[in-house]
Amino acid sequence: MVSASNTLTASLLSKGPLRRPNNFSLCFRNGPVQKRRLFTCSAIYNPQIQTIEEGQPETLDFRVFFADNSGKKISPWHDIPLHLGDGVFNFVVEIPKESSAKMEVATDEQHTPIKQDTKKGKLRYYPYNIHWNYGLLPQTWEDPTFANTEVEGAFGDNDPVDVVEIGESRGKIGQVLKVKPLAALAMIDEGELDWKIVAISLDDPRASLVNDVDDVEKHFPVCLKGNKTAIFC
Repeated sequence: MVSASNTLTASLLSKGPLRRPNNFSLCFRNGPVQKRRLFTCSAIYNPQIQTIEEGQPETLDFRVFFADNSGKKISPWHDIPLHLGDGVFNFVVEIPKESSAKMEVATDEQHTPIKQDTKKGKLRYYPYNIHWNYGLLPQTWEDPTFANTEVEGAFGDNDPVDVVEIGESRGKIGQVLKVKPLAALAMIDEGELDWKIVAISLDDPRASLVNDVDDVEKHFPVCLKGNKTAIFC
């Protein structure tokens, strides 16, 4: 995986008029066609979120479902709001800091629970523990039909936008954190465009010190190295 470019986080996460998705669709495009686009779904719920684990961790059947305070299952991708105002966003933890099991939202399953990724029927792991909380921005989607001419003409990877949360606390699978974005990196992964938003939890003791990529390099000097082409926390 290599980085193609970086861009202003504010422009990547700009709002626009939304079209309502159906209950089992990917997100629709927002607004007219633009050079750089992010896609969102209309918010369906704004509940108190709880997680429900089914199956044993590190097995093919393990799932982490989300439910509102009535116990009704909801989708962490479609139903959790994205924008919280004042430049703050919801972030759903898929892979906690200092763990190696490659967890992800099952975008093709009902309620899009979190599961462990597989390849050729085998569970996938990183070769090392990652040093950040990794997950997604709810209600976002990288369009696989749109070629971004500013990033080598790459098409979106058909997944939610990824987040690398660099704070010091270890999250939990399914935890929803309030974060502020600090930088956006455009990664090319097997020919597909895969945006990575570098963010920090508002609860982190250093959150007030970082507001952009320069602050990240100052206060988290090992998180971005080599002309901002890779993330190493």
